[in-house]
Amino acid sequence: MSRWFSRTTAYRYFPNQHLLPIAAHPHVDRASLLPASPPADLETRLAVVVEEFTRITLDTEPQLRSTLRLSLDPDPSHRQKLLVRGGRAIGWIEDALAPLRETMSEAGLHRLALAIRSAVGIEALVWLTDVAGLSREEAAGVMLWSERAMLRSARADGFPAASEHAESGR
Repeated sequence: MSRWFSRTTAYRYFPNQHLLPIAAHPHVDRASLLPASPPADLETRLAVVVEEFTRITLDTEPQLRSTLRLSLDPDPSHRQKLLVRGGRAIGWIEDALAPLRETMSEAGLHRLALAIRSAVGIEALVWLTDVAGLSREEAAGVMLWSERAMLRSARADGFPAASEHAESGR
C-alpha cells in the first residue's frame, strides 16, 4: 500500500484481494486477447495476441517489474499471494494457436505456447532491456520476431516431445 492509501481504505473500494489486482491490471480477467472477429490466418492471430500482450507489458512495466520482483521472493508464502501472475498469457497464446489443434496434439500446442511465452512478457523485456541493453522498442521487436520464428519452426519441423529433450541432455 502506498502512504496515501491505507489497507482499510483499500478494502472499502476492493472487498477482496482478487479485485485489487484486477483494478490495477484490468487485462487479467480477459479470456482472450483476440478481437471479437479474430483473423483466420494463424500467424496473424498469434501476432495480434503477442502485440497486445507486449503493449500491456510495456504499458504496465513498473507494476509488472514489482510483481516479478515479489515472485522471486524465496518465501513461498509470499509467492502464493501474487494473484496477477497466474499464467494467463499461456491461455491467450493457446487461444491464438487454436487452429493448430487440427494438426498438433494438445501437448504439442501447450509446449509451443510455453516456448512462445518464454520469449515474450516482462521476463523477456527485463532481460532484453536490462541485460542486452536494447531499447524498449527494440525489445518489443525481438519478442515479436521470436514468436514468429517459433511458430514457423514448429510448423515446419514439428515440436520435439519432452522425451527428446531428456535424451539429448538439453
